[in-house]
Amino acid sequence: MTTERQHPRDRGIDRTPTHRHPSKQPWAGLKLRVPNDRSRESLISFVECALVELTHADVGAEYRSSNIWGVKLTQYIAADTVGERFKKRHYDERLGWHEQTMSQQDVRDELLNRLERPASLATNQSHSYPVEEPDTFRVKPTWQLRMGRRPSKR
Repeated sequence: MTTERQHPRDRGIDRTPTHRHPSKQPWAGLKLRVPNDRSRESLISFVECALVELTHADVGAEYRSSNIWGVKLTQYIAADTVGERFKKRHYDERLGWHEQTMSQQDVRDELLNRLERPASLATNQSHSYPVEEPDTFRVKPTWQLRMGRRPSKR
């Protein structure tokens, strides 16, 4: 006797959600180059996704820019579990590390401002040798963020 209902495994259906696959974290795709061709609405959505991940996972966001004077990093890490306060760490090869605490709204506004730029800071023509590598933003595990030492090449 046969039935019309089949067990999901018999139909080849994978019941494991794709976003739960262990090798691909939900935040892994949160990276962007500056300049980019995204609309303001798309950038707002992108920044909101990044802020949610910073609050709910052990990750931080890093904006990296290079110029003739060296690498500049700006890192954002949630300072509380509700996502109201963030630590902002800034690294400049000439000045070293500086840290401050910011509100979520200030981080949101700063990220939107950076990601909406029509040109990378790396292509600033105020010096005779522009850097060809664009600015980049990415979310990555906090253990990969650098603090107190010179950042290495990617």
